[in-house]
Amino acid sequence: MSAEFLLILTPLAPLLVAGLHAWPRGRVLARGLMPWTPLPALAALAVLPVGAGVDTGWLLLGTPLGLDATGAIFLLFSALIWLATGWRARQDRNGEPATSRFQVSFLLAQAGNLGVCLAQDGLGFYAFFALMTFAAYGLVVDAGDAEARRAGRVYLAFAVAGEVLALIGLWLLADAHDGRLPDFASMTPAGSLAAAFLVLGFGVKTGLPLLHFALPPAYAVAPAAGAAVLAGALIKAGLLGWLRFLPLGEAALPGLGAGLCVAGALAIVVAPVIGLCQRRVGALLAYSSIAQMGHFALAIGVALTAPTLWPALWPALMLYAAHHALIKAALFLGLAPASVGRSGRIALALAALALAGAPLTGGFLAKAALKAGLADAALAGALSALFALGVLGTALLMVRLFRLSPMAGDRREAGTGAFLALLAVALALPWWLAPASALATLSAPAAWVVALAPLALAAALAALARRQGWRAPDLPAGDLLVWLEAGARAVVERLTRPDSEAGAPPPSPARRPPRLEAHLRAWPVAGLLWLGLLAMVLVGAAGLVA
Repeated sequence: MSAEFLLILTPLAPLLVAGLHAWPRGRVLARGLMPWTPLPALAALAVLPVGAGVDTGWLLLGTPLGLDATGAIFLLFSALIWLATGWRARQDRNGEPATSRFQVSFLLAQAGNLGVCLAQDGLGFYAFFALMTFAAYGLVVDAGDAEARRAGRVYLAFAVAGEVLALIGLWLLADAHDGRLPDFASMTPAGSLAAAFLVLGFGVKTGLPLLHFALPPAYAVAPAAGAAVLAGALIKAGLLGWLRFLPLGEAALPGLGAGLCVAGALAIVVAPVIGLCQRRVGALLAYSSIAQMGHFALAIGVALTAPTLWPALWPALMLYAAHHALIKAALFLGLAPASVGRSGRIALALAALALAGAPLTGGFLAKAALKAGLADAALAGALSALFALGVLGTALLMVRLFRLSPMAGDRREAGTGAFLALLAVALALPWWLAPASALATLSAPAAWVVALAPLALAAALAALARRQGWRAPDLPAGDLLVWLEAGARAVVERLTRPDSEAGAPPPSPARRPPRLEAHLRAWPVAGLLWLGLLAMVLVGAAGLVA
């Protein structure tokens, strides 16, 4: 077996194990194999050099798979997250065996996510990205209750919107290449319009402001393993889409770059404020992720405005992406009700401090590297102050997190080993990825003061709030979307009410006319809609490769 076959086996292994669920007796075997499916990815990273690749002419009309510098780092932390969460994925939130639906969704999403890291052309990237996105729906609706179904509908609506926007961007990009999408090595920079659609399409996954509404409800209802991969690995696939398709370091798109900078700044400032008003741990961590992804949007925006800064920003973003993905996934595993007891709170505190950027943690190194990469950018002082505000917001969210999270008993529970192992990797890996500019800040007293000041202020504010009995208002997960839904529902009900009942009180639920949603959710209608959507995607894909 050639070493390059490991590249094919990386997305193929979870697909094969998922296929075992079609055989009733194979489900037990699939459950035992599920935690091990990321091993081909780690083996490929261990034995193959950067630059290795294989051309799969039989896959999707020819999809090259390979390891480049960016994809290798994303594959590393993604595979580690899938490996750790695979152990937890065999059980649901109540410690009972996970349903076959959840396990199949988990494995399909894993195949898509790992395939995205290896895809070397636009068509392959989009195919794996779509598989990952739609398979993750099963992770969101696993509980099967009304809240999970609503979160799934919101997730699916935004997922479809994101896929359509990204597909339009790819069509425009293909138009500049005589109707074809070449591999990334020979792809010329995207034009402004194509880049704008790609930013929005992948921005749904990264949680850009006003495109973020699906994240908090999904994180709040998903089981521990599902939420961990959503917040750790899958959200970073949107960032990888930006890195693959935007002309970073090659061309300037100042208008789009400025827009991304504004969106990133809004996420850094506003998301923590909304997160502090949450009553669910998952929703709070979702807003924390939105704020952290704001740093990526800001850095990408600066790179689109000033391409010469990209060589210094790339290693900083790689470090930041790996650290945030691993720490956020570890937090979700550690905060599961059946994961850790009182002794595990120390480990959780370490994870929280790392996420907030405390000195000697990966978060400190990541933020130092990002500041160094932006040192020559316009308004560098304002960006540094914005980052300090982001540290304050993250620290306050972590304090709030510990007040919301339940405390289990002292006994060792299922999932503790996976949580501690992933946390250890999250604390150690940044020291290997950190560029010299970040390591140099460890000997700079001023950098320590800048890092410690927001943490101290957060501790003081938290103590004052507790002493004064301050209570944040309750805001729903999904914030503006909930209010928009309520307004739209009121308008629809008003328009569908007969004129003779305009002044009458609202009819009882039994007398109300059927909602459009009920018709759309009927299996025949839903099936036709999905077939139509699939047909459009296939026709578009055929046009890209024709």
